[in-house]
Amino acid sequence: MATDIAINPDRFQTFFGELEKRKTLLTKITDLHKTITTHFESIDQSLSKKSQTLDSQIEAFNVETKTAFEELEKRENAIPERESDLAAKIDEQKASAIEDIVNFDHSVSVGEKSLSDILKIYCKRMDSGGLLRFLLAKRKESVALRSEIATAVEEAVDSMRLVLDAVEEFVGMKVEGKVGMADRRWACGMLIQAAVPIGESSGSVGRSLKERAAGVLEKWKGVLGGGEGSGGVGASEATMFLQMVIGFGLKEKFEDDFLRKLVVDFAARRDMPKLAVALGFGDKIGDIIGDLVNSGKEIEAIYFAFESGLTERFPPVELLKTSLRNCRKMANSISQRGKHSMASVERANNLELDATKAIIKCVDDYKLEKQFGIDSLRKRITQLEKARADKKKGAASTSKPSNKRPHGGSGRGSGPPSFRSPKAGRFSNASPSLRHRNPPQSHQAPATRFSAPYTYPSHSVYEAPAGGPYAQGYGGTHSQSPAALPQQYSYPPQAVTAGGVGGGGSYGQGSYGGQNNYVAYDYGAAAAAAAAPTYPPSYQQ
Repeated sequence: MATDIAINPDRFQTFFGELEKRKTLLTKITDLHKTITTHFESIDQSLSKKSQTLDSQIEAFNVETKTAFEELEKRENAIPERESDLAAKIDEQKASAIEDIVNFDHSVSVGEKSLSDILKIYCKRMDSGGLLRFLLAKRKESVALRSEIATAVEEAVDSMRLVLDAVEEFVGMKVEGKVGMADRRWACGMLIQAAVPIGESSGSVGRSLKERAAGVLEKWKGVLGGGEGSGGVGASEATMFLQMVIGFGLKEKFEDDFLRKLVVDFAARRDMPKLAVALGFGDKIGDIIGDLVNSGKEIEAIYFAFESGLTERFPPVELLKTSLRNCRKMANSISQRGKHSMASVERANNLELDATKAIIKCVDDYKLEKQFGIDSLRKRITQLEKARADKKKGAASTSKPSNKRPHGGSGRGSGPPSFRSPKAGRFSNASPSLRHRNPPQSHQAPATRFSAPYTYPSHSVYEAPAGGPYAQGYGGTHSQSPAALPQQYSYPPQAVTAGGVGGGGSYGQGSYGGQNNYVAYDYGAAAAAAAAPTYPPSYQQ
């Protein structure tokens, strides 16, 4: 007998649900295991690479340590020889100094000695104060001093101590606020340049001298840029300060931001790129060049890029084009803000002239003429210099004194007597007063402007705007031009007598009494001279 089996479908459904849950959990566990395994493998690889890097660094450090110990051993072995050489040199310099001092005091006067001999005597004596006073007294012979001071400093027993003595005296006087610091700054700068070459650190500075130099420079930092007639840190003084920091190896004594600010602020100094490299800024030099480019000092950035070897990162030709474009925009802006007045056009032309000369100098220094043509720039300089010369010539001609009779009596203290008799005005044929012969400057014809702006065909970076109201305001003639004045103001030579113009007088000793070669004023020539172009409209609107 068959038994009916009752099947419950819920049991199967529950079983398969549990099976599905276990499958999902197993999949999650598998994925998590893979993730953890990959993570640990990555950590293991990273640790392995770091371990290899550390091993290589340890090996390099061991090699450097071994090399340093070998170098120290060589230097230690060379100390006796160096001591004997220095002792012999000191004895030689001492004997030479004593001989020179004796000769200087008893045999030959100062006036009979050459400039080089006197400089050497001061250096051998280690007399920094006397050396500075001598440099100041001979400042007019600065060219000869610069050529002789470097050789003279080599005769000093300790040149770095001699320089430090001079700088300490300079800083002390500056702290006290004494006068004449500009001249003394010049003398100290010449001595520093001779004894501490740019970019070189003296390895023979003793510890005590180095500590003393650190104190002097720290004191100098507090008054840097202050003193007589100073509105801030000067370029020459900043260069002197940085050169002393490098020469005495004191870079670690000052903040990098402070030293970097000095370098950026006075980047226009030709010595500053070398000083920046010698200061050991490393990768920060690229940031300094970037700051110069962002502040519109492209030419300075080029010098820094060449000195630090970063010309690939900062292409010089692109910087030259940017500098040329910016200087023209600036000049245009100056001219426009001044509404194309004579003063604004002159300022704009001067700015463009100076910037263009700097660009040409940079191109010549680094032989970039093949990549950056400068023929059009040379022509532009010629045009701007001609405009400046014409302006000066026009100013000189307009400032010529007129032949008008002076006011006042004819006594000894009141100048020469009048040209014409006071009674000449009573006659009907009396000529007009000579003081109106030259009209006021405001009624003369203004200078003729150029009709078209200058173009630069070789660079294609300058687009001159079209001519505008500037030519309309200054292009025409004026009815009061000197050429249009009546001819009654011209007098033939025979009409000018000792008594006056066109008539007699009772005065036999006039201001032109003995002059028979008096020539009439040529207004035609004056008008022609006034018409000469003085201000080219380089930046018309």
